Amino acid sequence: MPAALVTGASRGIGRGIARRFAADGYDVAVNYRSSDGAARDVVDTIETETDQRARAVQADVGDPDAVEACVEETVDAFGSLDHVVNNAGINEHRYTPDLSPEEFQRLLDVNVTGTFAVTKAALSHLEDSSVPEGPSVINLSSRLAHAGADYEPHYASSKAGIIALTKSHALEFGPTIRINAIAPGFIETDMTDATTSEESKAQKRQEVIPVGRLGTPEDIGQAAAYLRDAGFVTGETLNVNGGQRMQ
Repeated sequence: MPAALVTGASRGIGRGIARRFAADGYDVAVNYRSSDGAARDVVDTIETETDQRARAVQADVGDPDAVEACVEETVDAFGSLDHVVNNAGINEHRYTPDLSPEEFQRLLDVNVTGTFAVTKAALSHLEDSSVPEGPSVINLSSRLAHAGADYEPHYASSKAGIIALTKSHALEFGPTIRINAIAPGFIETDMTDATTSEESKAQKRQEVIPVGRLGTPEDIGQAAAYLRDAGFVTGETLNVNGGQRMQ
């Protein structure tokens, strides 16, 4: 069976992607940093809903040694690694006057350096993959990489860095490994529920999202499945935002 590693997969977008990959016939390593119970719930859900194997794998992607161990545990569990989804990341609303250089750096270490570290650790295993569509890496960026964000400049900067890293790796690793990115718009998750009021959500649906609804983790799972299988697509950023930002 082909196998995938999805980082930050214990909830939200990562959970949606992990479940979609399992539904499509992939064994899935469900990476998490601290939410052990939530990660094991994803594993149980996958193994109940599908015939695929799943494994909860703990690692902080900001720790290169932990990343190496995470990749090796995935390969040991499934025998191969064919696709990587770099979804793990942190987000916080903070204006520049209240943001320290150390906080800025920590977010970059997780969101950008973590994405780089996971890809680097997985390279030799991806190169050994024999899946028909070819192995791939999918990185999670954000609409804010293009638009910017006055309330979280470090987050927007990190997501712009992920797009540049995606293009650079696509050039470096083609034709063996395809590297693409997804830039989600406003997706309903527990993270957005904690920072966005119902009134704000309603305003977004009515005024700024042409399709008239917020996105779901399943929408991003569908986009990831497309990029996973799209053998002639690399170095691209797929905007999944309901038309909120068009290119």
